[in-house]
Amino acid sequence: MTSTLERATALPPLQLGGLTVDPAVVLAPMAGITNPAFRTLCREFGAGLYVCEMITTRALVERNAKTLQMVQAAPGEADAFSVQLYGVDPATVGRAVQMLVDENVAGTRPAHIDLNFGCPVPKVTRKGGGSALPWRRVLFGNIVRAAVRAAGDVPVTVKTRIGIDPEHVTYLDAGRIAQDEGAAAITLHGRTADQLYSGTADWAPIARLVDTVDIPVLGNGDLWEADDALRMVAETGCAGVVVGRGCLGRPWLFGDLAAAFAGSPRRTLPSFREVAAVMHRHATLLAADQGELHGCTDFRKHVAWYLKGFSVGSDVRRALAMVSGLDELAELLDRIPDQPYPEAVLGAPRGRTSPPRPVALPEGWLADRDDPRPPAGAEMLVGGG
Repeated sequence: MTSTLERATALPPLQLGGLTVDPAVVLAPMAGITNPAFRTLCREFGAGLYVCEMITTRALVERNAKTLQMVQAAPGEADAFSVQLYGVDPATVGRAVQMLVDENVAGTRPAHIDLNFGCPVPKVTRKGGGSALPWRRVLFGNIVRAAVRAAGDVPVTVKTRIGIDPEHVTYLDAGRIAQDEGAAAITLHGRTADQLYSGTADWAPIARLVDTVDIPVLGNGDLWEADDALRMVAETGCAGVVVGRGCLGRPWLFGDLAAAFAGSPRRTLPSFREVAAVMHRHATLLAADQGELHGCTDFRKHVAWYLKGFSVGSDVRRALAMVSGLDELAELLDRIPDQPYPEAVLGAPRGRTSPPRPVALPEGWLADRDDPRPPAGAEMLVGGG
């Protein structure tokens, strides 16, 4: 398959301090998804920066066993190991960064640290974290400053959303503050927190942020195909893209993105046999990390994404949803006839969707934007990390 867009001018590499990201493509952290196996699989298809699952700074500081396991680098990540941290207290965030950078608590010194100020889920925002936190601009700045100071020569970036809702927009202030406090770049998801993952991402604020700050701005939201990334860069002037749900069941998207940003019109349309090989490789990587039973159990969540649009018998689909071994997986995949890639699913949303809803916030959260105090009780173990 080739792109219908005009041949693109190659996008320059992204420079984050001393770290060069070429192509300027970042895998967004996704809970339960961007573990070492998935990061390895995506990296096999194309270069870029592949960020681990969101890590809670309080859990890291307390040396929670599961958190220490989650923060381990995958083989081959030594030069570009990337960690995303969630935190609401500057002291805790600073201590967590120090542990990663100076104490080698992850076994590999990270090449990049990202701070999550974009998570919209209620269990995070009702504690004042995630996409709720930039509203408290003094606290936001204090957290970024603590991370940057503790990180030393490791670049620190920030990820955020447009705001809490249309009446409480935060992204321009967040961009200016992040820049002033030494962040190397900022990523903007083109939705407000109350939208969750509903509707269509608005890329216009990304362009406005590009015009507002001097640090690189990365665009995020509704990047389903490589051509979407080309359009985002053309429309917004962003320095690179952050891809989340678009790669679910399609890790080869990173090869398409590398080709697109190199100016090539080549795009991948794998046959089912080729998809089946990727599925088995993915499960094998998970099994190597977690053991065969746990790895195959974890792989089950990916099956429907890989099979989207393919003609697959209901009995085989049901069996794949309960697969527990690599040989069983291979046998079930062999029962599905080879077929061309279903082009009808190209450009279609993937992963979680949800209707918009009011954002859960701590009582009185909106009253004082310059309150520097961390929200009480916010440093819970989010998502096990």
